[in-house]
Amino acid sequence: MIKVAVVVAVLILIVVVLCRGNIQRSLLYYPGSYSLAEVRRSAAAGDRLLWPTDDVDYYGIISRDGPAAFKGTIVVCHGNAGAAVDRGYYIAALERRGYRVVVLEYPGYGGRPGELSEGSFVADARRAAQRARQEFGGPLYVWGESLGCGVASALAADADLRPQGVVLITPWDSLANEARVHYPWLPVRLLLHDRYDNAANLASYTGPVAVVMAGRDEIIPNRLTKALYRSLAQPKRLWTFAEAGHNDWPNHPGAGWWDEVLEFLTTGE
Repeated sequence: MIKVAVVVAVLILIVVVLCRGNIQRSLLYYPGSYSLAEVRRSAAAGDRLLWPTDDVDYYGIISRDGPAAFKGTIVVCHGNAGAAVDRGYYIAALERRGYRVVVLEYPGYGGRPGELSEGSFVADARRAAQRARQEFGGPLYVWGESLGCGVASALAADADLRPQGVVLITPWDSLANEARVHYPWLPVRLLLHDRYDNAANLASYTGPVAVVMAGRDEIIPNRLTKALYRSLAQPKRLWTFAEAGHNDWPNHPGAGWWDEVLEFLTTGE
């Protein structure tokens, strides 16, 4: 009986390892169910455009005109649910402060085809960030939200991009630690095909990093955000919204913390 149990356990383990990509995708990614036509209509309703093309090869969403004079270019990597057209608050808040903003769309999200994976997201975001910097100019800044922090931190680690500053909103230190919180009974290291290791990605980055934590975050425990913050050796600053949850941090364009973060990124103080 013991031998049979061992064989069954080994077979289950093999199945888990072989299926880990599919399992992870079902647990981690929740792309907004939009057609390309719906993305176009939603963007147009907010006076925004698909960029840099109006077809399935678009990289993200931008405003129709943008600020009159750019202080820099900000690329935003959104969270694991919805789509770029659902994050207009970044454009509204940051362009009024003089920055050109691109809210990136991941492959497989919005109206885009593509693979749901860290490798796919990061490679696509790298191409988009390079294109945005070339087209709009100025210093490049990278913002991430939740899972998007993993994409943003990977861009920060890219020696060719050299972003001027990084903002991480409700981040974890690593996806492995986050997965253990929600699935403590699973062999998460075997299941994880993607890593989204913010702490490792930022280890070699020397620019300023702003971290935003929701005090009542029900998705990413504060201890994981704090662990990431402690690991940062570069100039850093933490903003905590004590009464906010994971999805209701203060994103109103008039909120003063946007100004504080931008000042920190440009001065390091």
